[in-house]
Amino acid sequence: MSVQKCNNTNDFRRLAKRRLPAPLFHYIDGGADDEVTLERNTSAFDEVRLIPNGLADLDGMDCSTTVLGQKINWPFFLSPTAMTRLFHPDGEKGVARAAERVGTMYSLSSLSTESIETIGVCTNGPKCFQIYIHKDRGMTRDFVDRCKAAKFDALCLTIDTLVAGNRERDLVTGMTVPPKLTLSSLASFAAHPAWAWRYLTSDAFELANVKRHMKGGGDLSSIIQYVNSQFDPTVTWRDAEDLIRQWGGPFAIKGIMSVGDAIRARDAGASAIMISNHGGRQLDGSTAPFDMLGPIVDAVGQDIEIILDSGIRRGTHILKAIAMGATACMVGRGYLYALAAGGEKGVDRALDRMTAEISRNMTLMGCARLSDLDRTMLQRGTPIDFSAAGRLPAIPAQ
Repeated sequence: MSVQKCNNTNDFRRLAKRRLPAPLFHYIDGGADDEVTLERNTSAFDEVRLIPNGLADLDGMDCSTTVLGQKINWPFFLSPTAMTRLFHPDGEKGVARAAERVGTMYSLSSLSTESIETIGVCTNGPKCFQIYIHKDRGMTRDFVDRCKAAKFDALCLTIDTLVAGNRERDLVTGMTVPPKLTLSSLASFAAHPAWAWRYLTSDAFELANVKRHMKGGGDLSSIIQYVNSQFDPTVTWRDAEDLIRQWGGPFAIKGIMSVGDAIRARDAGASAIMISNHGGRQLDGSTAPFDMLGPIVDAVGQDIEIILDSGIRRGTHILKAIAMGATACMVGRGYLYALAAGGEKGVDRALDRMTAEISRNMTLMGCARLSDLDRTMLQRGTPIDFSAAGRLPAIPAQ
C-alpha cells in the first residue's frame, strides 16, 4: 500500500502502523488510561447529523476563514506536535511546507526537533508557536523573543500539561524517559529497517528549541527530563496575562474545556481559545471538545475566536464544528499518520484529501461559504417536531 492509495485518516493510520516501529506508532496513536476520552473525541461527532440545503446558489465557493490574524484557505490548520522528526526525517519542515502549499497555518511545538529559526525561514506560510510557561521564566521569555525575531504570526499557550498523562501503551512498549524497551519493542525496531536507515542517516535527533537551555548540552533523555522538570503547577491566569502582554500579538490559550475557563481566557486578553483535551492524552474520562463547543460558543462566541482541537478525522467533522460556531479546527494525528506513512508527500496527500472532503461536502450541504453553516443545519437525536419552514429545530445549547 502506498500513500497515493490512502484516501482518509484511517488509511494513513494503517500505513503508519506498518511503517513505524511499534513504540513510535503507539506513541502517536495512544491516549491516557483506558483511552475512553481518546475514543469519545471522535465519536462525539457521530451524534450530530447534517441537514443540507437544496437548490442553493453555489457560485463563488469560498472555504476560507481568518484565524489568529491570518487568512487561511480552509477552516483548519495543523496542531503542534512534539518530536515530529522521530516519525520521519522530513519532520516539521516537511509539514510546514505542506501547510503552506495548501494555504493553511502550521503550529510549531516547543518540543520540536527543528528550531524556531529553522521553521521561520523554511516557509512563508502563516506560523504559530506553541509555548508553555516554565519554572524558568527566562526560557519562556527567550522563546517569545525568538518567535518575534523569526516572524511568527501567533503564539499559543498550552495549559493542560502540568504533568504528563498516564499513557499506558507507552509503559507497555517502553516509550518512556529514559526508554525501557521490551524484547518485543526491540524486535519491532529490527523489523523496520527502512525507518532505522532513515533515522541513522538523517541529522541527529534533538529537541532543538530547549537544548540551548541545558548547560553543557546533554543527551535526549536528559533534555526531556529537564523539560518535564520545568512544568510549573503554580502557573495562574496572571501569568497568562503577563505572557499575552509580552507577546503583544494574536494569542491563543490551548486546553480550554469549560465555559468558566473560556470566560477567564477572554478576560485575560486572549485573541482565541483552543477547546482541547490534548487529543485524549492527558485526563481520561474528560468530555470531548465537540461536546463543549456549543456552550462555550454561547458564552463567549461574540468576543473571541474559538478553535476546536482533538478528534478531527473527516471534513464533515470540521463542517459540524463550524456550524456549531467554531472559527476553525486543528488537526494533529491526521497529519502525523500521513508523515509517518510517506513523509512530506504523505502530508501533501492527507491535506489534499481533507480539503477535497471539505469542498465536496460544502457543495452537498448547499453552502457557498462557511458563514452559510449554522446550527439549523445540525440535528442531534430523534427530532420531535419541525419548524414552520419545514426544517428541523436548531440544535440546543448543551
